Amino acid sequence: MIRVGVIGAAGYTAGELIRLLINHPDVEIVFVNSTSNAGNKITDVHSGLFGETDLVFTDQLPMDEVDLLFLCSAHGDSKKFMESHTIPDHVKIIDLSTDYRIKSDDHEFIYGLPELNRRAICQSKYVANPGCFATCIQLGILPLAKHLMLNTEIHVNAITGSTGAGVKPSSTTHFSWRNDNISIYKPFTHQHLAEIHQSLSQLQNSFDSPINFIPVRGNFSRGIFATTYINCKIDLEEITRIYEEYYDDHSFTFITDKNPDMKQVVNTNKCLIHLEKYGDKLLIISMIDNLLKGASGQAVHNMNLLFGLEEKVGLHLKPSAF
Repeated sequence: MIRVGVIGAAGYTAGELIRLLINHPDVEIVFVNSTSNAGNKITDVHSGLFGETDLVFTDQLPMDEVDLLFLCSAHGDSKKFMESHTIPDHVKIIDLSTDYRIKSDDHEFIYGLPELNRRAICQSKYVANPGCFATCIQLGILPLAKHLMLNTEIHVNAITGSTGAGVKPSSTTHFSWRNDNISIYKPFTHQHLAEIHQSLSQLQNSFDSPINFIPVRGNFSRGIFATTYINCKIDLEEITRIYEEYYDDHSFTFITDKNPDMKQVVNTNKCLIHLEKYGDKLLIISMIDNLLKGASGQAVHNMNLLFGLEEKVGLHLKPSAF
């Protein structure tokens, strides 16, 4: 049994993570830490878990009692936590913030995209969980990087649900603004671009093409739908073979010949990819649930790898029938 602690547990991703962990057959949640909610029931914050758990938030950190820590803190706070606490040698860590995604001699974290670094994750102690946009976009183009095919500009438009902005209300997340609305934010400058460049360069050393990324706020709660296109003279049959070969032994990413809908991945840990050719343009459609494959589901996948479990344990999730 894997004994886990969760730190920074009041947000959307933490709620999804707790939901997955309490239903995971090989996990025992030892503590859920939140200073601001200490003493309150988990269900006071994550009401969707009512009837599933009697856990209570705590301000204590009994790290000697766990095998794994999930850091669900705000961006910047994970690094502060690591610098201000002594982590027992036996404790592994999965960080869901941006703090350790970029490789550096200053830390030991492995970038936790299983479709790129599965072997390294299995042998690691600390894992930096990828960003949601980064996960969706990378899965759409990693096979091309492996075959050294990313030699021209990459154009990406991706729309995300409101949960991607976190649980704290803001002027662009409250219902009356978000509903029946759509808007662009951080065009060409989104923070996930750095980790995307890092991953593509890992597979294709020569990669130096610009990624023209336009992120879009959608008027729905969860999911990411990305459309990417590049110049490509190779025919669709060969491209499809390359993608199917790359993802053949990966448990959650699938190539479909049907033009997919985002509802097929919401509430699952899947990524669906669809490919089309228009002359010399290759169109790649990729989609995930931002809270699961883009965050907490991927974190549980990484936990399974860290502890030698079958990859899909605790992640047999199904989309809505409607």
